[in-house]
Amino acid sequence: MVAVDASRVHRAARWLVRQHLERIASRPMPRGLAPSGIEEAYAVQEAFVSLKSRHCGDVVGHKIALTTPRMRAMVGLDAPLAGRLHARQVVRGPACVRAADYGRLLVEFEIAAQMAADLPVLTVPYSIDQLSRAVGAVMPALELADDRGADYATLSARGPELAADNAWNEGAVLGAPKADWRGIDLAEITGIAYVNGAIVGEGRGADTMGHPFAALAWVANHLASRGHGLRSGDIVITGSLVTSKFPQAGDRIRFEAGALGAVELQVS
Repeated sequence: MVAVDASRVHRAARWLVRQHLERIASRPMPRGLAPSGIEEAYAVQEAFVSLKSRHCGDVVGHKIALTTPRMRAMVGLDAPLAGRLHARQVVRGPACVRAADYGRLLVEFEIAAQMAADLPVLTVPYSIDQLSRAVGAVMPALELADDRGADYATLSARGPELAADNAWNEGAVLGAPKADWRGIDLAEITGIAYVNGAIVGEGRGADTMGHPFAALAWVANHLASRGHGLRSGDIVITGSLVTSKFPQAGDRIRFEAGALGAVELQVS
């Protein structure tokens, strides 16, 4: 790994915490704090997540973002991004959140996996088959994120900052876990997103890197490259099947994922 300036990393993490706690609109990180590259960005993320855990609970899972070339190009990166999920921000649906608790709430529509076995750090990449044997349950999920009103026109120059900011994650709403998922072709699952009863998007499981477990394998291998492993009980959300939506107070969100069932969120 590239050496990073530990003092700068921790100052950057504290700066991010202040931005979130005070709900300050998204802006470029100060020149003296902005990560110089993706390695430093992940170091800032680890420090930020550690500080955030004091308010939001321990890390209980992971996310992947930017699973398509188009999304990666938008932020000037050539690989997906990983982030962490915190215990107090992961809930079972149906759930309710307040729009006022976010700078600008965005929701994504995903397939989540819950691990049933530990995956230790390996020196060779995990395969989809290895990952599938370690998955205990699969379920629909809504990712909750906060872009704090980011100007998307500027993101192509701020990709590492998105990684440092935990890929904007602020939690997830999980549907009922399905333990007998092995007879379901997850790549062929059709996901349908609704806002207030109207369809606002559709996608397939294959839209996340060809298969949701391909995204899961990417997360496992990313963690291994940083000296971490997945743990039994961890939740991993594997990328949105539908473009991000920006709900307003009063909106009711529903995501149907075929044989996996559905999950709902009310925004107040």
